[in-house]
Amino acid sequence: MTKANETTQGPQLSVSTWSLHRQLGRPDFYGPDNGKRIPVATHGGGKISLLEVPEHIAKFGIHTLEICHFHIPSLDKAYLNELRSTLESAGVELFSLLIDNGDITHPEYADRDLAWIGEWIEVAGTLGAKRARVIAGKADASDEALEMSRNGFQKLAERAEANGVRPMTENWFSLLSTPQNVLTILDSLDGKVGLCLDFGNWKGETKYADLATIAPRAESCHTKAHFTAPREMDRADYVRCLDLAQEAGFSGPHTLIYDGPGDDEWEGLALERDVVTPYLKMGEEPHAAN
Repeated sequence: MTKANETTQGPQLSVSTWSLHRQLGRPDFYGPDNGKRIPVATHGGGKISLLEVPEHIAKFGIHTLEICHFHIPSLDKAYLNELRSTLESAGVELFSLLIDNGDITHPEYADRDLAWIGEWIEVAGTLGAKRARVIAGKADASDEALEMSRNGFQKLAERAEANGVRPMTENWFSLLSTPQNVLTILDSLDGKVGLCLDFGNWKGETKYADLATIAPRAESCHTKAHFTAPREMDRADYVRCLDLAQEAGFSGPHTLIYDGPGDDEWEGLALERDVVTPYLKMGEEPHAAN
């Protein structure tokens, strides 16, 4: 069983390509109903291409990356090899491929979606990713849906292991909308699936207690701040989430997620980076960022 806090030597900065969606030209989102038909017409219209991202984030001081599946413009082996080479040349680790669609609890299309997700796990292996993040299911929470999710993950975990990739899931969508269901899924899989903790997916009065319950299991974190306007961060919320992750002993990558208003994603990421950086040294006083 892999322990969450054994994944890295200590917390480090990371970034998701979702945080650069506007820089990449807002390529269309798609899922299993498209199969492998990438909406290529929506790619190539941004300020930078995916192949340029590793160099840009390295200059920004970040050397770990997560790539959303729909940001990859081609599944040709030559392109995937070029992308892997570009990452290596920039000194950027591909921590995770984020498989942002598919529903392994769908009453009609679960098998189709499992096959589609499995193909993306193979892409993650080709790219040299350490992880592949998979949605646990979009069905409403029930014993039947949890069992369906568990069975699906058992199959995906075998495929992931064959490709040198560890699967993760996330506190996202209805099925994993409570800490109890997150822990139920993880415990039922005997450590075969890890957890990505997302600060922004849960809301309400119990948000911090709920996040604190699952934070000890996290091996990556989508370290997302809420912005009410450009440069207007809810800093108190962000710091509180960072504190609870640190108190849980989190030692994985803090993947900066910026999806706030305005078009200057680099500015938003810089604001987040300034708050997160003091947390990267284990034992440092967390409120040094304030």
